Amino acid sequence: MQTIDEALDKLKKSDFRSRFHLKQKDIDYINEKGMDKIRSHAEDFVRTRLAPKYIPNDGKQTPMRGHPVFIAQHACACCCRGCLNKWYRVAKDKQLNEVEQQKIVNLLMAWIEREYNDYNSNKE
Repeated sequence: MQTIDEALDKLKKSDFRSRFHLKQKDIDYINEKGMDKIRSHAEDFVRTRLAPKYIPNDGKQTPMRGHPVFIAQHACACCCRGCLNKWYRVAKDKQLNEVEQQKIVNLLMAWIEREYNDYNSNKE
C-alpha cells in the first residue's frame, strides 16, 4: 500500500496526469466555498460516480473541467474504474466500501491542497 505522497509523486511522473492543474476559476471556487465544502463534494462525487459496482457510462462520468474535484480526479487517476484499476489495482466490478472511498477522497484532497498552495505561493 503506497502513501498519498508516494502516489502523488508517481502521478507527477506521468506525462498525461502531470498536465492537470487548477486554474484561476478553480482557485476562486475554492476560496468561495472553502476546503470543507470541496471535500464534501469530493465525497459525493466518489460515492455516486465512482463507488458503484456498475457504472453505465464508466470512462465518461468525470468531466475534464468545471469543478476542482473533477480536475483532481483526472490528475490522480481516480476519474473512472478503468483508471482506478490500472493505477491502483482496484477491481472494476467491485462496489467500493467506505474505507476505499475515503482513501480516494483523501488523495484527491491532498492533490487539491497542494495545487491550491502552489498556486497561491507562485502568486506572491
